[in-house]
This record gives sequence, C-alpha cells and structure tokens, in this order.
Amino acid sequence: MPDQVRRLLLLRHAHAGFTQNGQDLERSLSERGLTEALEVGGLMATEGFVPDIALISPALRTRQTWAQVQKRLPMAIQCLYESRVYEAGISTLLDVLGAQPDSRQTVLVVGHNPGMQGLALKLTGRGSKNAVVRLRHEFPPASLAVITFQDTRRWVDIDERSGVLEHFMTQLPVS
Repeated sequence: MPDQVRRLLLLRHAHAGFTQNGQDLERSLSERGLTEALEVGGLMATEGFVPDIALISPALRTRQTWAQVQKRLPMAIQCLYESRVYEAGISTLLDVLGAQPDSRQTVLVVGHNPGMQGLALKLTGRGSKNAVVRLRHEFPPASLAVITFQDTRRWVDIDERSGVLEHFMTQLPVS
C-alpha cells in the first residue's frame, strides 16, 4: 500500500453473553463469540488486513475479541487499550484516529455499536452498492468494515465520505 493510503479496520466485538453482576464492562464473549472472533482473525489474515496497531475498548468482550483475532494473524500486533473507545460516539472515535501517528498506515479499532457503524457510515463515500446498503442496515457482532482513504497523508485529515468501503463482512460461518 503506498504511503498516502490509509486503511481503517472497524471491528465490532463478537457475540457476548451476560454478566452475573450486571457490570457491562465485564461482559465476556459467548462460545459463539469466541468462534466468530477466530473466524474474523482468519479472514483478516487471508485478505491481508493486518493492522499496524489495534485500538481496543477496555471492555472484556472487546479484549477477548482481539485476543481471538490476534491468534490468527501472522504476527504479533501492537495493541493499545483505549478507554475513549468504550461506547464512543463518532466524534470521539475520530479524535482517537486523528491522534494516531502518521507512520501507521493501517489501524484497527475494536469497539461497540452504534459507534462502529456510525463511524463507518460517516467515512464511507464509495464502495460496492450492496456492501454500502448492508452497512446502512446492519453492523451485528463480529462485523468488520475495511475502509481505505486515498491520498491521505495524515490520520487527522480523513474527511466525511472520503473513504472507500473495501470490504464489509457481517456473517461468519460458525464451526
């Protein structure tokens, strides 16, 4: 990927169960979610969607999603547990992205809805019609949106509708 191209990977955590103490931050992945996250990692590795850094919400379910994804990637990826990603809105997520060093060409954010879907919609200007329509209607657990930005030298410069939805995966086979 040329230096002026940025790639953003937005991953909603996989299916979570319920916590016994009612603490949302402590909700863990279900068995289904653990399998989904492994499958996402396999897809990312196969398609070459390997980030330079992973920005992860501190919630247990996002940390577990990342741990499962990382198992399938070809190398260890630097990870930062970013408290601002937890239940973040679009503007907060844009601030987190804008603070990334420009040396990072591919950034993965593992977070929650509605923030993940909202950010993907705000940044996507083009892409296959089918994928864009699906993105407008759904972003279920374990969804991965891959958005590229051409001629963007700095993360802080990504603009509304400037991205191309390169890939949008919403349904994974559960083994």
